[in-house]
Amino acid sequence: MESIHGPNNGPIDRSRALEAAARARTVLHDEALHRVLSSGNGHEIPVPRQIFVNRNLHFSRVELVGFDMDYTLAIYHLRRLEELSYQMTIERLVTAKNYPPEIRGIPYDHAFVMRGLFIDKKHGNLLKIDRFGHVGRAYHGRTALPDEVLQTLYRNERIRLKNPEYAWIDTLFALPEACLYAGIVDLYEGVLKRPCDYTVLYDDIRHAIDSVHRDNSLKAVIRADLAQYVFKDPELGPALHKLRSSGKKLFLLTNSAFDFTRAVMGYLLDGVVAEYPSWRNYFDYVVTDARKPEFFSGHNPFHEIDQTKEDNSVLSEASVLERGRVYKGGNLAAFEKLTGKAGESVLYVGDHIYGDILKSKKTSMWRTCMIVQEIEDEIAYLESRKDEITTLAEVEALQARLDDEVQRRKVKLNQVERHIEKKDGDEALLEEEFRVTKAELDRVRKALKECTSAVKIVEQDVETGFNKFWGLHFKEGPENSRFGEQVEQYACLYTGRVSNFLFYSPMHVFRSPRDEMPHEHAGALSGKMGVMGSEGLPKASLRAPTEIP
Repeated sequence: MESIHGPNNGPIDRSRALEAAARARTVLHDEALHRVLSSGNGHEIPVPRQIFVNRNLHFSRVELVGFDMDYTLAIYHLRRLEELSYQMTIERLVTAKNYPPEIRGIPYDHAFVMRGLFIDKKHGNLLKIDRFGHVGRAYHGRTALPDEVLQTLYRNERIRLKNPEYAWIDTLFALPEACLYAGIVDLYEGVLKRPCDYTVLYDDIRHAIDSVHRDNSLKAVIRADLAQYVFKDPELGPALHKLRSSGKKLFLLTNSAFDFTRAVMGYLLDGVVAEYPSWRNYFDYVVTDARKPEFFSGHNPFHEIDQTKEDNSVLSEASVLERGRVYKGGNLAAFEKLTGKAGESVLYVGDHIYGDILKSKKTSMWRTCMIVQEIEDEIAYLESRKDEITTLAEVEALQARLDDEVQRRKVKLNQVERHIEKKDGDEALLEEEFRVTKAELDRVRKALKECTSAVKIVEQDVETGFNKFWGLHFKEGPENSRFGEQVEQYACLYTGRVSNFLFYSPMHVFRSPRDEMPHEHAGALSGKMGVMGSEGLPKASLRAPTEIP
């Protein structure tokens, strides 16, 4: 019996593998099965409401599901909240940091900032980088850096998160500070004609916006008009109820204090589902003031909150975590010990790359789901431009083929020239071969030039059509952006809102696409790249470079 050897698993029965492949093909071509699958018994989840998978997750094995609150369970009306935060930060800079009152006239521009940008505190620039840390776009103030300046500053520079010269705009809360930073740089260097210490400016803005959050002045305004700032998702309560009904336990783990948590969660969930008169009925454990990301690596004890008071006062240090009670502080090790749930039996859902996703992934085996509020708009936009994206992928494939053909014909032309010079062969035949090869080279070069120009124009049109300053969230040119790379690397799942779990069974198996390295992808396409359609384009299109990963 023929056998082959796997790299780690010893002999593999070749005949059994062939039989299994034959059975698989039978299933693939089972017409009766396809009629059943297409009979309408299934359901199509709208793409913007889907949960996307980076790492396989068997939901049936998850026993405890945790949620952050801000921008996770509580989805804010972004522009309203950003404008509020922006104006309050400006006032704090004027009154507490003695900034000139002219900064009050700097307008907030939601389109100019997006999550995933970097602030270069040394040069006063805003940057967007790809997954390798290379800068793709840069603005000084609100002026795009010319290519030659960008190359001079960043050609040999790889942007690293740990470098203190850079600050990452990794939360939605931080968008106003990036916009204000650029606006003040413009004001100082343009209208006011005064020097600007870019590092001090960043530190002052960061301190001002932190103080607005710390002293609860921002949250007091939100609490006074929750409907103005918090989106009330009618599907949130049913989604949480569905998870609980399947036997899963739920917990809330938020950095917000209890008084603000109680107000927001009550607004979102009280009385939404008959079985849960209070928002606390949904959760087996409630932890506020968690101080993430320190929660995941620190040793702070849990303290029980006095729920009868509004001042977030504590009763005592907690040695148990009980349903119906509320706690503050704590740490991951104690949480796992007190709940009896750890590792892959826990799924944590949050919006913050570092505080919720990256840190929990690096310090525990918890599974992770990231809420990316911006994704629904990006998916809708990509759908509206799918024809251009398909064309872009096809032209890029042809561009690569043409580039190879130029090099091949240049080599051939050089060889023929050498034969002619050495009079090595029939002169007439060599001259004719030279003429034909030169004509082919000229035609391929012309096509390559046209394709290269088309790729650049179409790619720029697709990207700037979404955001004229920064392009797409998840891409920087043909590469994933640093933001997209972080989502892919640290979030097992990602989606636009928590209520999207309503569309999935609690027993669902979330399966990620099969990963392919370039050599695998090349092998799969090797037979297709040379097949040209009637219009001269490859019939097989590659994955569009602007797709969400």
